[in-house]
Amino acid sequence: MRVILAPMEGVVDALMRDILSTINPYDLLVTEFVRVVDQLLPEKVFLKLCPELLNNGNTPSGTPVRVQLLGQEPQCMGENALRAIELGSHGVDANFGCPAKIVNRSKGGAVLLQYPESVHDIVKAMRQAVPKEHAVTAKIRLGYEDKSLFMENAIAVYEAGATELAIHARSKVDGYRPPAYWEYITEVRKRLPIPVIANGEIWNSDDAKRCIDITGCDSIMIGRGAISLPNLADTIKTGATPYTWAQTLGLMLSYTQRELNGRKSDYYPARIKQWFTYLNRQYPEADTLFRELRVFKTTEEIVAVLEAAQRNLGNES
Repeated sequence: MRVILAPMEGVVDALMRDILSTINPYDLLVTEFVRVVDQLLPEKVFLKLCPELLNNGNTPSGTPVRVQLLGQEPQCMGENALRAIELGSHGVDANFGCPAKIVNRSKGGAVLLQYPESVHDIVKAMRQAVPKEHAVTAKIRLGYEDKSLFMENAIAVYEAGATELAIHARSKVDGYRPPAYWEYITEVRKRLPIPVIANGEIWNSDDAKRCIDITGCDSIMIGRGAISLPNLADTIKTGATPYTWAQTLGLMLSYTQRELNGRKSDYYPARIKQWFTYLNRQYPEADTLFRELRVFKTTEEIVAVLEAAQRNLGNES
């Protein structure tokens, strides 16, 4: 069974990929999307979003990374797909799942699911541009306003020559509201001869087992669950014990130190608060701590709260 880390715009950046791949046996990580409009992007754009390309496309711990592209113009998507491969990406992925309004208004992401022929043309252009030994993959939702075209879009991806297909088992309108409609993935897996990857509402190892039982897929993709429970992939693949709150808090402080030493230090307060919104699902202690730190706006104040919480845990033990 493969466990793949989903692309999450504004959440899973290179630092988060590094941290999560260090403590989990991921088979593959997918980047936040590279936005393609009407031109071949310079190398620096790819390297900024995916610095792992400077390490043969791997995280420091050796996990392969795949660049994801988002765009609507087939030729440009093909040209940029080839560039990603030439720079060292382990395959290249097409985004047809992003539900963000600003992306959909510019004819990118999930809005394209209304037009299976466009999905086909984009993937075909990428497949024709990329040497056959490299993977060309796609991630879709079940549809845009409804799920009526889910099979048409899946077939479009396959017939365009994709290596495999990841399916987030919701429509764009469903957003991230439960449930995930895994049974639709089952139908696609039975229909297509290429590997299908199941995604959506996998928060723990039991969810992963149920998803696999229902869909019959041997590969799953985890997103929000991977941020909510930092060692989720390890619990799924090896049966490891879920991280305790003390372990997770220690991981957050490690992330904090590295974030403050990096180029995104100005964004730290927003990023750490964002992480807490995911952790609150798994850890009651996270909710309590978030109530304390959410009023603070400066990095120094937030770091002080985290360090005090860690000291208190040490005293209790």
